[in-house]
Amino acid sequence: MIYHILAVGDVVGESGLDHLARNLRPLKQFRGIHFAVVNGENAAGTGLTPAHVDALYAAGADVVTLGNHAFAKAQIVPRLEDDPYLLRPANYTSRAPGRGWGVFDCGHIRVGVMNLIGRCGLDFHADNPFTTADRLLRGGERPLFTLVDFHAEATSEKLAMAYYLDGRVSALWGTHTHVPTADEEVFPKGTGYITDLGMTGPVRSVLGVRPEQSVETFLGGLPGRYQTAEGACKLQGAVFSLDSATGLCVAVERVDVR
Repeated sequence: MIYHILAVGDVVGESGLDHLARNLRPLKQFRGIHFAVVNGENAAGTGLTPAHVDALYAAGADVVTLGNHAFAKAQIVPRLEDDPYLLRPANYTSRAPGRGWGVFDCGHIRVGVMNLIGRCGLDFHADNPFTTADRLLRGGERPLFTLVDFHAEATSEKLAMAYYLDGRVSALWGTHTHVPTADEEVFPKGTGYITDLGMTGPVRSVLGVRPEQSVETFLGGLPGRYQTAEGACKLQGAVFSLDSATGLCVAVERVDVR
C-alpha cells in the first residue's frame, strides 16, 4: 500500500495560520493524505504559544515541528514538556525542554518523526545533527516510516544529511529558509528528499516579513520587531508517497496552494 505524507513549510504569523486553517484539511482530502507534519515555529512571527499549537492541530496538523525559534516564547516551555506531538530539534542539549523524536499511530502503521537543527550558519551550540540522527535511529522502536524535518540554513548541510541517511529514513525535507527548492527527488536507496519546503504565509513578503521592513534592515536601519506582511497567502510543502512494503519513498511532489 502507498501512504501519502504531507510536509508543510514554516507557518508565518496569524495570516499564515488562517490560510492553513482554510486549506490544509481540503488539501489532505484531495490528495489522500494519511499523515501531515507542519513546521510551526513562526506562527507568532517568531516562535509560537500554546494557543498557536492548538490552532495548528485544529487546522489538521498531526505533528508540529519547530526550529531555531522553538523557545522564543517562554509560555511554550510547559507545552513542550507535556505534548508528545510538538517536537523541538532533537540535537539541542538534554537540558532543553521537550523532545525531538516521536512515534505516532497512522491507521494500522506507526510513523516516526525526527526534528533536527543545522549548525552551519544557524546554531553552532547544537549537538551534531548527524550523530544525533544515528543515535535516534539505533535506539528504541523502529516504525515502518521515519520522517525527518531538518531545520537548517545551508543547502550543503541538508544535502549531506540526505546522502548520509539515504535508505535509513523514508523522507527528509528541509525547512527554515522559507523559499521552496526545485530539487525534489527519491535518492538512490529510497529516501524522498527536498532541500526546502518553502513557507505558509504572505505571498508579497520577504520570508513572511513586510518588504519595507526587510529593505530598511538591509539599508542599515534598526530591524525592530518582525512584522508579518499583509495580503494573500500561500501554503507550500511536499507530498511524499511511501511504500508500506519497503518503508521507503517512491515519489515526491511539491505543493503550492494560493
